[in-house]
Amino acid sequence: MSNALIEVKNLKKYFKSPRGTVHAVDNVTFNIEEGKTLGLVGESGCGKSTLGRTIIHLLEPTDGQIFYRGEDVTHPDKAKLSELRHEMQIIFQDPYSSLNPRKTIKETIEEPLILSKKFTAPGALEAESTRIMDLVGIEKRLRMSYPHELDGGRRQRVGIARALALNPKLVVCDEPVSALDVSIQAQILNLLMDLQEEYKLTYLFVTHNLSVVRHISHSIVVMYLGQIVEMCQTDELFENQLHPYSKALLSAVPTVDIHNQKERIIMKGEITSPIDPKPECRFAQRCPYATSECLHEIPLREVKPGHFVACDRCEEINGL
Repeated sequence: MSNALIEVKNLKKYFKSPRGTVHAVDNVTFNIEEGKTLGLVGESGCGKSTLGRTIIHLLEPTDGQIFYRGEDVTHPDKAKLSELRHEMQIIFQDPYSSLNPRKTIKETIEEPLILSKKFTAPGALEAESTRIMDLVGIEKRLRMSYPHELDGGRRQRVGIARALALNPKLVVCDEPVSALDVSIQAQILNLLMDLQEEYKLTYLFVTHNLSVVRHISHSIVVMYLGQIVEMCQTDELFENQLHPYSKALLSAVPTVDIHNQKERIIMKGEITSPIDPKPECRFAQRCPYATSECLHEIPLREVKPGHFVACDRCEEINGL
């Protein structure tokens, strides 16, 4: 029996534009085991955030399937969607723009609790909101403050508290630490990991920061222009990248070890347009190993046990 909380099969999300159809997410397949963290990495504009928002139905999929605990929830009715809102939540990238400036921190946390209609007994709402704020470390003196009165780290704690208010099973973390100072990043990451251990949370962690994703993720998906190019366990990716794009991406990670600097791989060539792309490898125009044989659609395949790569020349390039 599969332990997957979420399964995504051939998921697509397209947007209409005056110039054509933007293939933001194109034929993506993966699953996330319950209680684990899947890191989703790639450069800006590759479709990471769109994928996360489509899974939790902030955006509706164009095609494909989404399964939650084995149940198809691709096109839920109103009642089912309301139920899923309790099970799936999101932590947004910018904590300031995602909070209502007219509500105090306490009111922000209480809002989903009121809408759930589960805390109608006298004192239940107050007790639950206090428990949640204690859980994420929001000091008592700040609970009647407004978002503009807090720093970025505290605002992000409010965003986390709001996401966890209804005890969800899946949390999409959409670059939750990218706007924060490094020291605050560490606090928020440690908080997320502690909450995962205590409540068996499942995370889809969207980021472009590879140092962060290495710290928090159990497995990693690398995306390029709406498609998965590599997928494997975290340690395996950092030790043994097989796709040329993954190699270039990881070569850009800075290191403080001056005696062990990696050679930086500079990607050249034009980025393929996501508008009505041709059925071919989307990295071919920038890939140093590309040949005319790469100009066809290349599926994700298992090259090594648990290591999936979308590259026809993978074995040749890596000497496998």
